[in-house]
Amino acid sequence: MNQVPTVQLNNGTLMPRLGFGVWQVPDAEAERAVATALEAGYRSIDTAAVYGNEGGTGKGLAASGVAREDLFVTTKLWNGPKQTWDRDAVLRAFDDSLGKLGLDHVDLYLIHWPRPMREDFVSIWRTFEEIAASGRAKAVGVSNFRPADLERIARESALVPAVNQIELHPLFPQAELRAVHAERGIATEAWSPLGQGKELLTLPAVTGIAAKHGRSAAQVVLRWHLQLGNVVIPKSVTPSRIRENLDVFGFELDAADMAALDALGSGAAARRIGPDPAVFDV
Repeated sequence: MNQVPTVQLNNGTLMPRLGFGVWQVPDAEAERAVATALEAGYRSIDTAAVYGNEGGTGKGLAASGVAREDLFVTTKLWNGPKQTWDRDAVLRAFDDSLGKLGLDHVDLYLIHWPRPMREDFVSIWRTFEEIAASGRAKAVGVSNFRPADLERIARESALVPAVNQIELHPLFPQAELRAVHAERGIATEAWSPLGQGKELLTLPAVTGIAAKHGRSAAQVVLRWHLQLGNVVIPKSVTPSRIRENLDVFGFELDAADMAALDALGSGAAARRIGPDPAVFDV
């Protein structure tokens, strides 16, 4: 079994630097996918209320036989419906997620999107402060927050987010935001770390490095993330790929490899595959 290194979050909590994501995994398939991942050696599982698979994820956790203290479970508040996210609404959503997961606490709870046009993420964060103080989430953080959003939280709260989970891959490396995280003591976690679709994994720069090291393109990209210091949560429902994505600790990219991958998203070449947090609001 691969020994996954951890990062110490800003409140002292240890988080595995490579986990298993279940975005777009149907609830009926989540139990099997999570069980396969845990059997392969993953110990960090990332889900969200909006994924609709917290129930299946919880079943996979329960059936695995892995002790709760050895697991790191993340879920997220879907602050999407056009309603007022007051304290009671946030606490109800959190309780609902715990119930579906079958847990009495999670290791990390995130605000899924900033939705800055609503002017409510700071009030939501105040309830997250309460959740963190209760111990029902070992750490709390955010997802898809921009530097301006993090600055606003810093002005109005003493609690620094432990994690910001963001779109990040070689085609969109987010260097500026990663620098802000480093300055503020926030861990950078990459969603869709392999991009989406096959575009990134078929680029000559990636396949050439993969051939050089005798590794897959996906393993090369995941290794790039890890050497940058990112936390990654690749997703797959194929058992062989689930195992392959975990097998990234037996080789290292050299400076030329890193530079070639960095160049893929430099300057005008950088591009998102997901929504822009400045305008995303559904």
